[in-house]
Amino acid sequence: MLDAIIILSFIIAAAGIGFYSTDLLPNKALEGVTNLEALRFVVAAFAAIFGGAIGLRFQTEYRRLEAQVRELPFEVILTRAIGLVIGLLMANLMLAPLFLLPIPTDFSFIKPLVAVVGSIVLAYTGMNIADTHGRGLLRLINPNTVETMVVEGTLKPASTKVLDTSCIIDGRIETLLETGFLEGQIIVPQFVLQELQQVADANKDQKRIRGRRGLEILNRIKTAYSERISINSVDYEDVATVDAKLVRFAQEINGTLLTNDYNLSKVASVQKVPVLNINDLVNAVRPTYLPGDNLDLKILKEGKEPSQGIGYLDDGTMVVVEEGSNYIGGEVRVVVTSALQTSAGRMIFAKPQASALA
Repeated sequence: MLDAIIILSFIIAAAGIGFYSTDLLPNKALEGVTNLEALRFVVAAFAAIFGGAIGLRFQTEYRRLEAQVRELPFEVILTRAIGLVIGLLMANLMLAPLFLLPIPTDFSFIKPLVAVVGSIVLAYTGMNIADTHGRGLLRLINPNTVETMVVEGTLKPASTKVLDTSCIIDGRIETLLETGFLEGQIIVPQFVLQELQQVADANKDQKRIRGRRGLEILNRIKTAYSERISINSVDYEDVATVDAKLVRFAQEINGTLLTNDYNLSKVASVQKVPVLNINDLVNAVRPTYLPGDNLDLKILKEGKEPSQGIGYLDDGTMVVVEEGSNYIGGEVRVVVTSALQTSAGRMIFAKPQASALA
């Protein structure tokens, strides 16, 4: 709709200029013209075509600039705006004496020309300086405004995190915040809060318990980290699913999506949205057991084969112990023989140490 308005405005403006431009022509140029009104409409038509072309070009550049602004972090937009204002103030202060100088009438155009050029140059200079030192200025104003992390020797702002419903219900977000591994501002969109409320009001007991647990966790972390966690009222009536809304919102604020939903992670990655999957983090920090490593394990049940015993590590990893059925209900030291990564998770195979040494 906006694109059509821009192009139409240029067409109307150009047609109007073309229609009345004939009034500026000298009388000699109009000698021999029998129908001045027809000439005006012809000029207006050509001017409208020319104006439409300019409008189309302007609309394209406007959309390109809009896309670039959307990709900019909020801190960059804020610092550039401050630099622009400071540059314009400096231009007014430095160029004010120019208007007090006596300049001949023939050269009176110099004053406004120098004022315009000087304002543009100083405004651009202010924005460049803001790009270099803007975050330092923001930290002087408010030390908590910009949180930074070192990446390849340079300081970059920690990205804003967008919380998914599954991530809140999961509960591990609370532990991540307590340990300090999660940086930056954290936003919970209103549509995520609504979905969480719907889960808490569900008819099924198990689903209702999970929803209420998520609301309790959200209330706790919002109370404990009130400066970092905020509820955003954004919503998209034209988007049907919560997952699609999350991806779109993360794109618009140039944020990072925090979730433990595998499918949502893949969809967001395809659309170039940064994703932090808590399950990936858990898998990354799990202890690695290599063949020959020893560990103490409690055998809980019998495996698929009669001679097998099954135990579990603290992180939930299943350990299949060959010749372990005799140790069910007890604890035994086992030796890792191999490990297998499956779609369901990791599985470790082992033998009792006594059998391995025999």
